Amino acid sequence: MNSAASAALRAAKEAIRAEVKKKLKVMSKDEKFCQSKLITDKLINYDRFKNSHRISIYLNTDHEVQTNGILEYIFKMGKECFIPKYDSNSQHMDMVKLHSLEDLSKLPLTKWNIRQPADDDHREEALATGGLDLIVVPGLAFDKRGGRIGRGGGYYDTYLNRCLHDPHGRPYTIGLAFAEQLLHSVPMDVHDVIMDEVFYPDEK
Repeated sequence: MNSAASAALRAAKEAIRAEVKKKLKVMSKDEKFCQSKLITDKLINYDRFKNSHRISIYLNTDHEVQTNGILEYIFKMGKECFIPKYDSNSQHMDMVKLHSLEDLSKLPLTKWNIRQPADDDHREEALATGGLDLIVVPGLAFDKRGGRIGRGGGYYDTYLNRCLHDPHGRPYTIGLAFAEQLLHSVPMDVHDVIMDEVFYPDEK
């Protein structure tokens, strides 16, 4: 991609980010809760999820599909759970083992107001110990074909590209989106990873 095309793509993504952030800002807590419940019910009843043992799940911010219900179900069903651990000084992210909901409640809050293990909290990393069956992915905007725009940090695209070379096999990816985050089409470049599926409220 030449520099002009690259600049145009970045500008298009930024315009979409600004547009979707406005929509998310005016969503009520009740609407976020209701849509999150619909998406959670769809996911935990999905055969791909039921048959996955090692699952990576993000911990949501206030403007993302809520994942607490999914987390509860993961532990209830005896699955292995991995959560993001971000390096704020780079685009590096690992998926590290979460042992229980009690374990989660003891983790410190980051600048994004989400919990993650401290730097000196060394935990099992998914790709080093058996890979992942499923990664549940956040994003700012999605389309129904699996296109995704993140918040610009590059963490998930970098990690998902690492997964492509994992000897245990490529994990299945599912993006979660409020109806307000679902677009007809989102612009992608060669480094952006397409989701296998995107779950959203059908009723919207």
